[in-house]
Amino acid sequence: MSVIIGLTGGIGSGKSTIAKVFANLGVPIFDADAAAKNIMNTSEVIKEKLIAAFGEQVYAYDNEFGKKVDVKLKDAVLDRAYLSKLVFSDPYKLELLNSIVHPITIQAALDWAALQTTPYVIKEAALFFESGSVAGVQKMIGVTAPKALRIHRVMKRDHCTKEEVEKRMIHQIDEVLKMKLCDWVIVNDDQHLVLPQVIALHEKIMAAL
Repeated sequence: MSVIIGLTGGIGSGKSTIAKVFANLGVPIFDADAAAKNIMNTSEVIKEKLIAAFGEQVYAYDNEFGKKVDVKLKDAVLDRAYLSKLVFSDPYKLELLNSIVHPITIQAALDWAALQTTPYVIKEAALFFESGSVAGVQKMIGVTAPKALRIHRVMKRDHCTKEEVEKRMIHQIDEVLKMKLCDWVIVNDDQHLVLPQVIALHEKIMAAL
């Protein structure tokens, strides 16, 4: 099995941008957040658990046309906007969501890594330390950027308000602390070039394996 290296950072830090650079270097990437979303839309067991926890409203839209459908139909998909507003305004509900989704996502990452043949792979996730999803991860890369820049990026990406972004940030550990928990840190502040940082780190990791 390939060595699993984590890639994390606060919301808006640009983890996905860094992951794409690693991917261009031939490193397989497991996007834990995307995997979790896929599982929530495809696993009937997870669907049942989420409906029991948060109500049928979490599966209220048709994937292709955005229209209301019978939640029991297989084409009913997660209403991410509704669920986000629900859990990010209630710490208990957020913890409940994580307890349902994270265990199966962690296992999916381990199963995926077992099939890879490269010296190392990267598991990208926002909530490694917060969710305890560091299982199987041997080293951690942190991506950092100033808070104001991160807020601006998320507002532009998600078409949301500053207040909504800050509410989501509350549920992530302090950026400084998160970076201290990482083995390496990549600065993605639009001032430092990220490509040289990633290439240097890639070469360092390869040399150590």
